[in-house]
Amino acid sequence: MFSYYFMLGVRSLRRNPALTALMVLTLAIGVAASVATLTILHVMSSNPIPQKSERLFVPKIDNGPLNGFNPQAEDRSDPQSTYTDAINFLKSGQGERRAVLYGVSAPLEPERKDLPVMAVKGMALTRDFFPMMEVPFLHGQPWSEADERAGADVVVLSQALAEKLFGAVDPVGKRIRLLEAQFQVVGVLKPWRPVPKFYKLIGGGGSFGVEEEIIIPFATALRHETSPEGSVSCRGRAEPGWQGFLDSECTWLQVFFETKSAAGRAELQDYLDNYAAEQRKLGRLKRKQPNRLFDVMQWLEFRKVVGNDSRLSAWLAFGFLLLCLVNTVGLLLAKFSVRASEVGIRRALGASRREIFRQFLTETAVIGLAGGVLGLVLAFAALALIGMQSKELKVAAHMDWQMLGLTFLMSLAAAMLAGLLPTWRACQVTPAIQLKSQ
Repeated sequence: MFSYYFMLGVRSLRRNPALTALMVLTLAIGVAASVATLTILHVMSSNPIPQKSERLFVPKIDNGPLNGFNPQAEDRSDPQSTYTDAINFLKSGQGERRAVLYGVSAPLEPERKDLPVMAVKGMALTRDFFPMMEVPFLHGQPWSEADERAGADVVVLSQALAEKLFGAVDPVGKRIRLLEAQFQVVGVLKPWRPVPKFYKLIGGGGSFGVEEEIIIPFATALRHETSPEGSVSCRGRAEPGWQGFLDSECTWLQVFFETKSAAGRAELQDYLDNYAAEQRKLGRLKRKQPNRLFDVMQWLEFRKVVGNDSRLSAWLAFGFLLLCLVNTVGLLLAKFSVRASEVGIRRALGASRREIFRQFLTETAVIGLAGGVLGLVLAFAALALIGMQSKELKVAAHMDWQMLGLTFLMSLAAAMLAGLLPTWRACQVTPAIQLKSQ
């Protein structure tokens, strides 16, 4: 019986084509607006590395000044680590792996005469970062432990930059002039963050992470006195440059620990507490705030990856969908009201109100499916338009299978919800009156 009603619903799309088109378009616009917004939020708030997110930890100790400190206020201390703390964490031997990193920018002088000198951005980090974050390589591999200890002039390039400099060939072993020195290319990365991985997880400056163009060893960056990208405030004063970077009160570096299992968190927390106690005895840490360890999802929440403005946008999108539902209710009332005589004849021939209800609700579901298909097209168009605005937004403008399924479920649910009142009204038709009038 359902298949019969479904075919009736498909045929009913040809009745009052203008009215049907308006209903489908109304549902499609509401669903597209909601799904596009939900897709952005879904990407921003999803677990970027679920297979090990409970084993990756970010340490946070409060090394801020006592001046103006209010223990009862919201914790607004810098989530990054000072150079001194980061080096101590790196040498601690805690966990299975440890990584320290910071963002850098540097002038690159291509050997090709048709390419001008360009400013490239990337990261300076320790070798453990690559297996820790499961970074995929297109060519080559990470630099060796010997290169890391020596602070060798080696570099890993993004696929886009490698192709720009060398074309579609394997550039491993070739050299580029970076930071006024000759760097040897040891690897080329596959695109790995925009799909979408690690936005703001590793300390990106914007709401979303952007794929790095270069990655160099942390020790190499120190040897070349490469300061973090940009000018960052340090305890209320501007401290750009190398000396500001080495200041034990300035926070510039991101630190990650990886443990063998989630159970290693307790041991790592004990180490952090003991370390902070030692630093207080040395006079470096003045505030007696709790020392914290964040796993991946806690860290993203702490960094407020999904801000209040994004959540407000989601509510506004749902409000727009509700408005579209109200309009659809009116259009369905108009569509079903002209079929009162059909309902009266069916009732006179023995059809029950339940059967009429099923028939008309199935027809609204067909309209919902049609709206879902069109809404999906509009949602893809909206996400493509969002992605064109900037590289940062392109990271989040990505729809997966979960969101594809949600599009159809939302459209179907919206149509059936909108069809409840018109369908109920259609069931109340009195057969005798319709037969007399016809």
